[in-house]
Amino acid sequence: MKLIVAIIRPDLLNEVLEALYRIDVRGLTVSRVLGHGGETERVETYRGTTVKVNLQEKVRLEIGVSEPFVERTIKAILGTARTGEVGDGKIFVQPIERVIRIRSGEENNDALTPVPAGEVQRQV
Repeated sequence: MKLIVAIIRPDLLNEVLEALYRIDVRGLTVSRVLGHGGETERVETYRGTTVKVNLQEKVRLEIGVSEPFVERTIKAILGTARTGEVGDGKIFVQPIERVIRIRSGEENNDALTPVPAGEVQRQV
């Protein structure tokens, strides 16, 4: 089980979500965040005052997936969030020790995105 955290451009959120839905990834959390990566600082004028803008608006996706979904989730995000420009974002893949679905008490893989029957048979 892995937690995939992706920081992407806000204007690409809908495309990324559509790509994730197409590969049957349903459970995720979306947050609006501010951050700074490789973007250069920019200066804006607001009501006659010059303001140095250091942080950029981004969207943070947190997606808990079972092993069969890790690579396809990463590919879906890369395929839709990459513009080739500075500021496209990052993807972090972290191990998950334990997951519990509060509603049903299901744990671990049972609490994550369902694994298609064909995938289960291939893993056995």
